[in-house]
Amino acid sequence: MRTLAEPATRHWDFPRGIASVALLLRFGAEQGLSRDVLLEGSDLTEDQLADPVAEINARQELAVVRNLSALLPDAGVDVGRHYHATTFGVLGHAFLSAATMQDAIDVALRYVDLSFTFTAPTAVLNGDLLVLSLDPGALPADVVPFLVERDLAAIHTVIGELVGGDVPVVAVDFAHAAPADVRAHEEVFGVAPRFAASRTRSVVDASLLARALPLASPEATALCELQCQDIAARRRRKPGVADEVRRLLERSARFEETMPVVARALGLSSRTLRRRLSEAGTSYQALLDEVRSERAAVLLARGGPSVDQVAAELGFAEAASFIHAFRRWYGTTPANFARTRGV
Repeated sequence: MRTLAEPATRHWDFPRGIASVALLLRFGAEQGLSRDVLLEGSDLTEDQLADPVAEINARQELAVVRNLSALLPDAGVDVGRHYHATTFGVLGHAFLSAATMQDAIDVALRYVDLSFTFTAPTAVLNGDLLVLSLDPGALPADVVPFLVERDLAAIHTVIGELVGGDVPVVAVDFAHAAPADVRAHEEVFGVAPRFAASRTRSVVDASLLARALPLASPEATALCELQCQDIAARRRRKPGVADEVRRLLERSARFEETMPVVARALGLSSRTLRRRLSEAGTSYQALLDEVRSERAAVLLARGGPSVDQVAAELGFAEAASFIHAFRRWYGTTPANFARTRGV
């Protein structure tokens, strides 16, 4: 097995544009749902919704998703098929101008935090099969079935647009129970999905990767890449105190600092730090997980240290706790992750 590219992040809590929320509201309106009901708890303003370049935090979009999925729990696939390459702005134009499907997948993973995904995608080449997996990670359980269906349907819709034809799907698996009606699933994926599986994934013929894309343009690709780099660099800088916390954690030897310790280092009370991180759309635990997971991936990819050694370096009391956390971050065990890097 060979991993095609590492996603830029495996966490869903990143800033995003307003286009996805606008799409969700349009879909809801088509189903006769109240706009106010769908926006409840999101704290989104009309000015934000009317601004095509507005950026919001992930929890605001998640609030809209939760409201929509509560009313239409089986609509994830139908919603996902409304996402097109152009929905993703400059990232979508990077897809469209790529030379091959593999190039498009590579740019999608490198700038996954410019998308609207809530599930961490991976692309692994296994012989003559390409396995696209989605990991819901620490998503709230009530929205997982809706979002994995939405995200996988969106991926297939965009791939179909890029190659200008049918996607050679071999199998589609979902980890949740089957809905009453799977006709939309069969229309989007071209096969009847299997449900209650061990993971959510789509398996396609790997020949898809070599397909030349009809709108390929090296010049447009270079321009889009530069624009994606600029947007990603800005968004990946945590605002204010969140950035300070992240930098402190990145310098930590074994992540032994508790939130009160970090708060004191910043001259804040724990309560104030918690509030400011919440206002920035994150939390101390989310930042700790983010930095720990990144360091874990680097240590394991280098080879050499054992799982026990990596666990100790990351501040875990025992390897079992580290393995459990790593599964949540990456959807696999540390040992398997280390074996598949570059293999």
